Amino acid sequence: MTATLPLGAAPLRSGSRRGFLLADVLVASVILAVALSVLISMAGTALASQQTGEQIGTAAQLADEQLNLVLMRGPDSYASRFPIEGPCEGPFEAYRFRLDFTDGDSGKPYGVGVRIDWTSARGPQSIRIETRIAPRLGDEPDPDRKPEETVSRE
Repeated sequence: MTATLPLGAAPLRSGSRRGFLLADVLVASVILAVALSVLISMAGTALASQQTGEQIGTAAQLADEQLNLVLMRGPDSYASRFPIEGPCEGPFEAYRFRLDFTDGDSGKPYGVGVRIDWTSARGPQSIRIETRIAPRLGDEPDPDRKPEETVSRE
């Protein structure tokens, strides 16, 4: 029994099937390579953004710490008793701080600004936070906060 072909139809050759299969595999390989390169690029960008966010978060916490120190010790004589610039304490030596004060007139709040600088893969970075802090009231500038009795921790 022989198969008959419709009019105008040419028999398929095994060579054309192989050529079509090879072209299909090549197109799929190119699409896969492009998709993988985009995914790798997105992963690198996400990692860099995560590191930048972590550094900004650390700098914000360090700025908050410096402002809390000024609040605790009082802004009126802080600059004469404590450093107003320098490296942050360990393990944050890669960050530097600088405090700026504007005098409060006759009991008005002081303007206090803190700037945190660091170097990242993108180059020098910094944040600045400004606030107002009222002068401390009372005679005792820095009270002794030691407990009266020694605490035994057994």
